[in-house]
Amino acid sequence: MICTLKIKLVPDEKQFNSLLATMKRFNQACNHISKVAFNLGTFSKFKLQKACYYDVREQFGLSAQMVVRAIGKVSESYKADKKTLHTFKDTGAMVYDERILSFNGMEYASLLTLDGRIKVPIVLGKYHHGLLYGNRVRGQADLILQDGVFYLMLAVEVPEAPPVDSNDFLGIDVGIANLATDSTGENFSGSAVNAVRNRNAKLRAKLQSKGTKSAKRLLKKRSKKEQRFVRNTNHVISKQIVKKAKALGVGIALEDLSGIRLRTEKTVRKSQRSRQSSWAFYQLRQFISYKAKIAGVPIALIDPRNTSRTCVVCGHVEKNNRKTRDNFCCLSCGYAAPADNVAAVNISRKAMCQLA
Repeated sequence: MICTLKIKLVPDEKQFNSLLATMKRFNQACNHISKVAFNLGTFSKFKLQKACYYDVREQFGLSAQMVVRAIGKVSESYKADKKTLHTFKDTGAMVYDERILSFNGMEYASLLTLDGRIKVPIVLGKYHHGLLYGNRVRGQADLILQDGVFYLMLAVEVPEAPPVDSNDFLGIDVGIANLATDSTGENFSGSAVNAVRNRNAKLRAKLQSKGTKSAKRLLKKRSKKEQRFVRNTNHVISKQIVKKAKALGVGIALEDLSGIRLRTEKTVRKSQRSRQSSWAFYQLRQFISYKAKIAGVPIALIDPRNTSRTCVVCGHVEKNNRKTRDNFCCLSCGYAAPADNVAAVNISRKAMCQLA
């Protein structure tokens, strides 16, 4: 399995300027190559290299492999759209491969720049260290610049554990009050998350009403901060879910949330639609899926219809079984329980029926 690691670089001032100058020169070369490709109507790497390799080397002073990578970047970009001229930002991603990037242990990355090779300190967390150590770096890496910080987006080939041999599943119901609830009754509360998001929503509305340049800058900064918060929360939840399923020796059953935004427009009150659809449920599912794959935990996607309206005791299905968001009470047999717990159990059972 291929995982992409985001590795932080910690260059000194001289190294930072060297990386920045190299990145800008690389993207300037990409713009030149793009014009050649568009004017000639030639987009394959082989033909582009033949058409402009020596010219780019001479004009931009890049190394042979940097030119090859620039041509590759341009060629890849035209695979989706050949009708318009593609342009690249000065600080767009710069592509590195094993010829111009290497690692000195787990402490330094050696990168080729316009000033030659530089050894830049890197920051690796325990998770990144575990994935990088002993696993093969695969293909190329992208050097990116975000908020004044350089990162390497590195593809690593990670071995997958043997799949768990089980017909049982841990059902996972996702929601707002509880971001996730499993079929054993454990909840991953969303109260802290919702408090942060409500605070950000009020601040966002206040800044949008101002409309000044400084307000727009702060809006952008807050947006990125909230994205990081969401991503970290989803990582924590997904890690705990996969760890639990692995320990129990079962698979994980998830709802197929394709088209959730369209469905919530019909079933959720207008005042709650933004709250319902803006949490990154798909991202959470992705995190659970790839972590489960590494751990050898099977994943099953099931149809979410009626999972919160079906009684787990008698099987009676009715909309009024769930009169409120939090509570389930079967109108047929009287069984009552938290609605999220009922949904999670039904998700688990649907997965087992699907496997049978």
